[in-house]
Amino acid sequence: MKVFLTGLSYKTAPVEIRERFAFPEAALPQSLQSLQECPGVEEALILSTCNRVEVALHAKSDDALAAVLARLAADRSLDQSFLQPYLYTFDDREAVRHLFRVAASLDSMVLGEPQILGQLKAAYSAARAQGTVHGFLDTVLTRAFFVAKRVRSETDIGRSAVSISYAAIELARQIFGDLKSKSVLLVGAGKMSELAARHLHRAGCSRILVTNRTRSRAEEMAALFEGAVIDYDTFHQRLHEMDIVITSSGAPDYILHKEEMKQVLRRRQNRPIFIIDIAVPRNVDPAVDDLENIYLYDIDDLGREVEQNRLARQREADQAEQIIEEEIQRLFDKMRAREVAPIIVGLQQQLDDLSRAELDRVRSRFGSLTPQQEEALQAYTRGLINKFAHGPMTEIRRAASQPEGDRILSVIRRMFRLEDE
Repeated sequence: MKVFLTGLSYKTAPVEIRERFAFPEAALPQSLQSLQECPGVEEALILSTCNRVEVALHAKSDDALAAVLARLAADRSLDQSFLQPYLYTFDDREAVRHLFRVAASLDSMVLGEPQILGQLKAAYSAARAQGTVHGFLDTVLTRAFFVAKRVRSETDIGRSAVSISYAAIELARQIFGDLKSKSVLLVGAGKMSELAARHLHRAGCSRILVTNRTRSRAEEMAALFEGAVIDYDTFHQRLHEMDIVITSSGAPDYILHKEEMKQVLRRRQNRPIFIIDIAVPRNVDPAVDDLENIYLYDIDDLGREVEQNRLARQREADQAEQIIEEEIQRLFDKMRAREVAPIIVGLQQQLDDLSRAELDRVRSRFGSLTPQQEEALQAYTRGLINKFAHGPMTEIRRAASQPEGDRILSVIRRMFRLEDE
């Protein structure tokens, strides 16, 4: 039996290729069944996200993988030669390593992001529901989830912000602590400010206001967060109400100035204001940062924060890789031990049969034996068999953890004629 993983990701294929190779959620049950019907396939799982499309297989031979690749290409009306440059394929230990790394978010575009684990669990649930994951692949995936949990609990890989928008919110937490009672104003309705507002909303901010030159766009964004709209011409008059201001306006000049913000601070009785200037060119005069109790960050400041956090996550990733190697070894040791169990049982059964046959032959020569003689003869035979079996049994167990284990086990099977066991 073999384990394979094949697919493509943001590392190997542009989005237009990933889109063509992706599996719509509604079609997933049929696609799973289609893969399991390929010759030689025992189990199949499909992981399809915006950044990767991967198929994991437990199969009888390499031929099964070829059949699956042909089926995947045919279902999408694609030539295999067209797909080949974008695909990667792993087998056995490397396939398991890749699954573990994906689950632990070591292969993600954003190192340590948590979403991929949920997506892999959803893919596993779908495959279990269809009956296409039920044996060894089930064991591998269950272990992958455990590995991800270990990485999360034993490293800090997911605890530092590595996106601009999320970094902004983490800085806001450092200033204010709890964000639930804070008021937020979005000046401009750009994508970056929308992402920052999403993070703020998840953090519990209940009062989010939006202003934009085009009011309809402001209304669209406000609806996303159950917020309110302020007319662009009057938002300056409301600045004193705001704890957090996110600017992403397309204005060519500064829209917030130092003297104005001095007045805002007075009206706030010097309560702090956090300003995130995501716009390029900048919306906020850098001199505003000179004011006490105003914390101003522009996109370069946030970029430096993200880079520091990215490097910190990379250091944590090295520790996570060690955890993965430990768990791969543990899994394969366990599976190899399970594999050799029938050999041990078969050898033990064969030796027991020989022991009984020899005892019967000896009894016929000695005639009737006393209970003490019978017990002594059985003990002698049992001890002799155990001493004879000790070497082969030890070698079988040792082979379970050795790279050359398959060759050793094959020799033992032939020596003791256990080929059918």
